[in-house]
Amino acid sequence: MATATTTARRRPRRFGAEFIVGATLVAVIVLAALFANVLFPAGFDRIDLMARLKPPFASLAHPFGTDPLGRDVLARVVAGGRLSLLVGFSSVIGAVIIGVAVGLIAGYYRGITDTLMMRFADVQLALPFILLAITFIAILGGSLLNTIILLIISQWVQYARLVRGQVLALRDREFILSARAIGVKNWRIIVQHLLPNLTGPVIVLMTLNVATNILLESSLTFLGLGVDPTIPTWGGMLAEGRTYLQTAWWVSVFPGLAIMLTVLGLNLLGDWLRDLLDPTGKTSL
Repeated sequence: MATATTTARRRPRRFGAEFIVGATLVAVIVLAALFANVLFPAGFDRIDLMARLKPPFASLAHPFGTDPLGRDVLARVVAGGRLSLLVGFSSVIGAVIIGVAVGLIAGYYRGITDTLMMRFADVQLALPFILLAITFIAILGGSLLNTIILLIISQWVQYARLVRGQVLALRDREFILSARAIGVKNWRIIVQHLLPNLTGPVIVLMTLNVATNILLESSLTFLGLGVDPTIPTWGGMLAEGRTYLQTAWWVSVFPGLAIMLTVLGLNLLGDWLRDLLDPTGKTSL
């Protein structure tokens, strides 16, 4: 039996420091990305060779300094955030749609359907991500759309396995058996009774995977396997600035800080949501 102290420790504060810090970081970065054109009407690729490699905080015109082509680093960090967030959120939404559908079908119908789907998922899980990425990019080429598709392919399995486990635990519960007994069709049971009970774990995993996908996109672009290098992204800026680390550290440091703060904020929100939606810690991600 859990003691009063244990119960109190498990009960999350609805708006504690974890939520405030995470929500603030994410809100600032998302709002800056959404209103990038308003904040920087001059654009993000304006070249000024006379102002190249200016250090940060030396002038109000370029608070984060400039890169080797004289472009404003702050403006490019904000523009890169727009692309990185787009990749992170859109790839997670695609993975959720596929993974939840597969998990619901496999867990509810069981039998040969479950066996085939889960064995296919096991095969994909056995493939190293970097091998999958190199093969995919070598065949289709690197682009924004292909990077999103690659991340969807690599992560739908997580949602499928999570949802399947939850469905297996729910399919023999009384409310499901009662629905079957009165003749409710299978698709209505899945949509109206099973799916609403899966939203908590899925939302938590989505929050954490957005952060993961931002890191993966940055890593792929840094290695030359992701988004077109002419498009400003955080990973691309890191790759461009690595040769200037000793002379112009700010070209790489500020995009790296943007990645770190975004991932930190999303992880804090994910942990807060997990504690809020599953205070007993029974849901395993």
